Amino acid sequence: MKQRTLAREVSIQGKALHTGEAVTLTLKPAPAGHGIVFKRIDLSGAPELHPRIDQVGDLVRATTIQNGHAKIHTVEHVLSALHGCGVDNVVIEMDASEPPILDGSAKPFVNLILQGEPTEQDAEREYFTLDAPVSVTHGDSSIIALPANELKISCTSADNRGIHTQHLSLGIDPDTYITQIAAARTFTIYEDIEELLKLGKIKGGSLDCAVVIKGDKIISKEPLRFADEFVRHKILDIIGDIVLLGRPLKAHIIAMRPGHAINAELTKALFERLHEAKKPAKKKARPATLLPTETSLDIRRILDTIPHRYPFVMIDRVVEFIGDDELVAIKNVTINEPYFMGHFPENPVMPGVLQLEAMAQAAGIILLRKVTKASGTPFFMSADKAKFRKPVRPGDQVIINAKITKMRGEKLAVAECNCTVDGQVVSSAELMFAIVEEGEA
Repeated sequence: MKQRTLAREVSIQGKALHTGEAVTLTLKPAPAGHGIVFKRIDLSGAPELHPRIDQVGDLVRATTIQNGHAKIHTVEHVLSALHGCGVDNVVIEMDASEPPILDGSAKPFVNLILQGEPTEQDAEREYFTLDAPVSVTHGDSSIIALPANELKISCTSADNRGIHTQHLSLGIDPDTYITQIAAARTFTIYEDIEELLKLGKIKGGSLDCAVVIKGDKIISKEPLRFADEFVRHKILDIIGDIVLLGRPLKAHIIAMRPGHAINAELTKALFERLHEAKKPAKKKARPATLLPTETSLDIRRILDTIPHRYPFVMIDRVVEFIGDDELVAIKNVTINEPYFMGHFPENPVMPGVLQLEAMAQAAGIILLRKVTKASGTPFFMSADKAKFRKPVRPGDQVIINAKITKMRGEKLAVAECNCTVDGQVVSSAELMFAIVEEGEA
């Protein structure tokens, strides 16, 4: 999908909700890749503010972004409208610190955007497609984002008394946003108004721009626009707050009693996930170089050297290296070996193929020690003259003897190996293996 901006500049005027100031807001076209940027033209130097989660300040009943001394309060409605209408690149010029509240919904901003005529640009839109669940909880509020191939929001809105509990789940696209979300107005509980005024908030608030809930009654200048208008406005706010991620999101957000603070916590967690996903994948660690001075290896050094991991590590210790071509290693066989569950429960015996694997791992260690420039993995290629003389059972300590007998360059080798228990040979074979570079296998 292509990025979009506006075809022309458009403006709107009104009073801000919390500061009560008169403000003119102008949306201006911006080039592809520019993003959404606020510009305070009333301040010296006309500072720009990028709506990102790392710029967030106050979150009491609104979302505030700040860059130095420049602030913009209550950014969520205009950001929600831009995201809902699929506009990626725009400059938002303002001559005050807060957008106008208008009727308390995002509908006037949607109308303004449509007046500016959203238009496609040449660049593709870059999404963040969530790849793992992310969740946050705060008191009785919780919000989780799950992997999905679209933006979907399932939200439950409720007050402390459970009188106005509402639930709604919607896939978010421009048509759905414009018809089902944008017109939902902000609302407050009557008992909260006095406290908000003490905090210096809602100086421009009135029934022209909000719905008030008093007990089981709804105080509004007009009837509710939706029977479940409150939960729709909560979804509107979530959409506006996740714009602070800095990239359109594909995820299923499930919110229980959300608010700006917990929305911001989720966006911060998503932001961290996004930047983790951007980091280059770590290269697989190469096997550690074996030093000629090492005369034995404990299990930690064995795991440093070979790529095998549980349940396929068949060597517990290298007891000694004999010259450059031989080693002696041990494998302690216990009843906890996972293969004894099926081989055989009533008569546990170590499979012969795993004895071969133990010999191959031992020979591979010799090869990695001999060819210090090798950076690949020793692969077992063939077995010749394999013989199994006695069963190996739980409690046995297998002594593995391996000796390189032939080398072909620095990649191929032949080894003679045997396993003994209590001084008796239980298995033996002549093995061929190779060091294979990553991508060659």
